[in-house]
Amino acid sequence: MKIAIVTGASSGIGQSAAVQLARRGTGVILTFRGNEAGALDTAAMIDKEGGTAVALPLDVGDTTAFPAFRESVAAALRDTWQRDTFDFLVNNAGLGQMAMFEDTTEDMFDTLMRVLLKGPYFLTQTLLPLLADGGAIVNTTSNAALRSGLEPGYSAYGTMKGGLVVLTRYLAKELSPRGIRVNSVSPGSTRTRIAGDAFERYPEVIPGIAAKTALGRLGEPDDIGMVIATLLGEEGRWITAQDIDVSGGYNL
Repeated sequence: MKIAIVTGASSGIGQSAAVQLARRGTGVILTFRGNEAGALDTAAMIDKEGGTAVALPLDVGDTTAFPAFRESVAAALRDTWQRDTFDFLVNNAGLGQMAMFEDTTEDMFDTLMRVLLKGPYFLTQTLLPLLADGGAIVNTTSNAALRSGLEPGYSAYGTMKGGLVVLTRYLAKELSPRGIRVNSVSPGSTRTRIAGDAFERYPEVIPGIAAKTALGRLGEPDDIGMVIATLLGEEGRWITAQDIDVSGGYNL
């Protein structure tokens, strides 16, 4: 059995990725920060369908906690799957904040950098000794880092996600001697809990987004989760160093 770690899997894209991977026969270690109930719901969904999941707490914005998290991962691998390695890493956990460039504070910039770029960088580094040769990594980026997704108010957020796209290519290059593939997915606007359930609080913005999307609707978590699972599976075995725009043709 293959084993995946999916960060930020208590809801949204991470939850979908965890469930989609489990449906393909993959065991899942999923992480949460504040939403433990959501993480347990994800694990329960996987268990109900005959899969195996372990939920572990993790704050991707706190690098000092990463060594202890690695020990928790090692224990889960040993106790649940009798393994000392895992096969797939999905760097998905994040947060969303927006502000016009002139209103972006240094504190906001640092928070986004810590969670969206520094966190995935050093979490991957910390977990690398446990990642099996021939494994794969998928980073969740954003079309805010692409020309097609440029919208006012996301200069800091898009900058961090753009950095993650570049990191994806470097990891693909440096980890290729071990047969490890590294790709990223760049979702467009997707119905998740990001930015405090923004789409639940401001449903009036959805028609405008749908009108700018070639396929005519807002993205759903499974639209992204299925792509992540595919990139990690045998279907993606000859794909590496790529960023996939998964936005339904936003601004096409």
